[in-house]
Amino acid sequence: MALIEARNLRKTYGALRAVHDVSFAVERGEVIAFLGPNGAGKTTTMKLLSGYLRADAGTASIAGHDVAAAPIEAKRHLGYSPEGAPAYGEMTVREFLRFAADLRGLAEPAERVRATLDLCRLTDVAAQNIDTLSKGYRMRVGFAQAVIHDPAALILDEPTDGLDPNQKHEVRRILKEMASRKAVIVSTHLLEEVGELCTRVIVIAKGELRCDEPRDRFLARGADLNQVFRSLTA
Repeated sequence: MALIEARNLRKTYGALRAVHDVSFAVERGEVIAFLGPNGAGKTTTMKLLSGYLRADAGTASIAGHDVAAAPIEAKRHLGYSPEGAPAYGEMTVREFLRFAADLRGLAEPAERVRATLDLCRLTDVAAQNIDTLSKGYRMRVGFAQAVIHDPAALILDEPTDGLDPNQKHEVRRILKEMASRKAVIVSTHLLEEVGELCTRVIVIAKGELRCDEPRDRFLARGADLNQVFRSLTA
């Protein structure tokens, strides 16, 4: 069973066709690089998959649960980190993760917080207010709240945007540790993520899928990935 599935998703904003007949499925062990230029429909697609937006047509499901018909069941199996990793800045990291654990009604929330702090290498800053952290740590806190319930599916919107090379390496390390047990979609502008992290590549432009293939086949399209990207999205 696919853990993340889009079937003929459509979404329009007035005259703008943001997402048009997008279909794909992600199985356990797959890490998808979701690529596209600005305004391509990446973020809208991820919001449809997470249930944040309702589709005009088509369906989205998480672990077999339709996000519109059974939103609570679907979201129990989903970890979603939107772009910018929003959080309550006046909370400490530990308080925020405990808040996330309590919202989800997790058994043994203190243990889940401890394990997540350890997984995401946040223990050293657990007592700091979130708004005092560097961007890299704030991004990691956003990622931590997405994985605190150990979901089967992860949807991450620009998780390494604006991070320095060391911070990018740390986020990728965390994802690689858990990738074999989950289905993961990583929306990104960074073509380096294809070779560093992902097993499959989906390219979207003008709301339509332009490419859906294994990483190696995508990399074989040419040595200059920027040119490959331009040819697919022009």
